Amino acid sequence: MFEHIVLLKLKSDVPADRQEEAVKLAQAFKGAIPGIVDLSAGINVTEEAEHMQGYTLGIRVTFENRQACRDYIQHPLNQNLLQSIGPLVEGIVVMDYPIA
Repeated sequence: MFEHIVLLKLKSDVPADRQEEAVKLAQAFKGAIPGIVDLSAGINVTEEAEHMQGYTLGIRVTFENRQACRDYIQHPLNQNLLQSIGPLVEGIVVMDYPIA
């Protein structure tokens, strides 16, 4: 399996309803994009504010394999999410790694 983690730093003026909309768009991937085994997405509610560094939205996707992750990147649902939230994002961190 293969893990894909995305942390998004949204602009400070992005309202909560737009953040929730992004979460719902990401959650819609499960069952709709081939190769996804598991997915979670949500708004950062950590109490460790000193480590937050402004990242407000997290998405974690577990894929069957690395190729499924590659295919997902170009999938229309993912592209729609990117187009929808792109103007709202001021920073992004992506981490991918194989898992047993």
